[in-house]
Amino acid sequence: MNGADALCDTLLANDVKVCFANPGTSEMHFVAALDRKPEMRCVLGLFEGVVTGAADGYARMTGRPAATLLHTGPGLANGLANIHNARRARVPMINVVGDHASYHLPFDAPLTTDIDGLAAPMSNWVYRISGPADVGPATEAAYRASLVPAGIATLILPADAAWGDAAAVLPNKVVLPAPPTVPTDRVRGIADAIRGAPGRVGILVGGTAAQPDGLEVAGQIAAARNVRLFGEVGVARMARGAGRVAPTRIPYPIDAAIELLSDIDVLILVGATEPVAFFAYPGKPGRLVHNDCRVMALATHGEDLRGALEALRDELGVKRTQSPLRSSAMPDEPVPTGELTDDAIAVMVARKLPENAIVCDEAITSARRFFALSAYAAPHDFLMTTGGAIGIGIPLTTGAAIACPDRKVFNLQADGSAMYTLQGLWTQARENLDVVTIIFSNRTYAVLHMEMQKVGVGKIGENARRMLDLDQPSLDWVAIAKGMGVEAARVSSCEQFDDLLDSVLKRRGPFLIEAVI
Repeated sequence: MNGADALCDTLLANDVKVCFANPGTSEMHFVAALDRKPEMRCVLGLFEGVVTGAADGYARMTGRPAATLLHTGPGLANGLANIHNARRARVPMINVVGDHASYHLPFDAPLTTDIDGLAAPMSNWVYRISGPADVGPATEAAYRASLVPAGIATLILPADAAWGDAAAVLPNKVVLPAPPTVPTDRVRGIADAIRGAPGRVGILVGGTAAQPDGLEVAGQIAAARNVRLFGEVGVARMARGAGRVAPTRIPYPIDAAIELLSDIDVLILVGATEPVAFFAYPGKPGRLVHNDCRVMALATHGEDLRGALEALRDELGVKRTQSPLRSSAMPDEPVPTGELTDDAIAVMVARKLPENAIVCDEAITSARRFFALSAYAAPHDFLMTTGGAIGIGIPLTTGAAIACPDRKVFNLQADGSAMYTLQGLWTQARENLDVVTIIFSNRTYAVLHMEMQKVGVGKIGENARRMLDLDQPSLDWVAIAKGMGVEAARVSSCEQFDDLLDSVLKRRGPFLIEAVI
């Protein structure tokens, strides 16, 4: 048994059964080991940002890490933006980064880089394997580090550690501790703050607190104590749909966010962090709550979030039979007709979303009303970018579809950010994933036009326009998709979109709709 076999066997022993990969020469022994293990599903991404983004989507839907296989420092660097998003989503991931043989590093060959230094800012844990005998224990440590608490573990595998002889020892199944419970004193202190709040109280949920069980308890507290429920600006994963508890997502635009939170005097965090503005804007605050708002953490990432909510419910004297406020049927409004708009797409998708679907939203400025409408749609899971690095949508849906092959996956996708990782369409075609990608084809970085106004820039000239618009030439998404092996069609009216959506819902496999708006 060589080191690469030990790594693969240890991953499999701990139920890590998917490897998203873009390998190179330094990783060939690990590729050979994977070839000897048919129980490991190996998924090729044609760009490392697809690899890491897909691992993110997989982890969000399973709660388990996938492995990524990346080629030396440059390969890791290509994947760092979506590792950043995954870290902000607080999901587990095990990155295996190949490196030169240890004795080759002093020669400073062309691909020699400071992998440890590159990995550190985007990882919760980084470790360089010292030799073949270290591979098994290091892989166990990486698995543990990816889950306690959930985060990014990066394991650097020198080529000689992969090909060297490792002891033929059975891999260990790592036993993970239960998440720690929240101290009683903390629960009591927060209950007292809720009782004594001079004004409105808000609860901001993230992580597993945004899943059905957590939302149910949070909803009981909200209904009994007149508390408002909020979701984070960047939602990692939230259960949505009619009949479920429906938090209000804090909006991205700073003025809207400040207005939403203006009357909150106590904000309780459950698996979430304090909401702040994405950027600094002249004359505007960085905090979204007012200066006198008391922000308190009931439970942080890695703690027992549902247990904390249950303890708070009981401390407040809320009955376990309390009915939470639930979302109801879709609001009655006219069926969109005529020229296609992003808002019309949001309405039509929300109305026709099949039960148990997964929606990944990287529409950026488009279809912003979808999240509010999703409260009335069929029950589903909602995912979006969490770290602000664009190019997550196509990979995220790819990983989610591999994690949940029996569920229809939708990608609400801005055209500009889709260009960052469009190679993921090829992976969707190769793996025959049931993904519907809806490209909002407005042929511009609309969010940057908006940001120019928010930072105080008035009229823009030709130089600025050429940096913000995606015309001359316009992107042909039907041709791009078909070149990647994905069926596609273009629509420009509500009637065309509605008919095409009906057709797509009756079939399986990847399909791209270019919605010209």
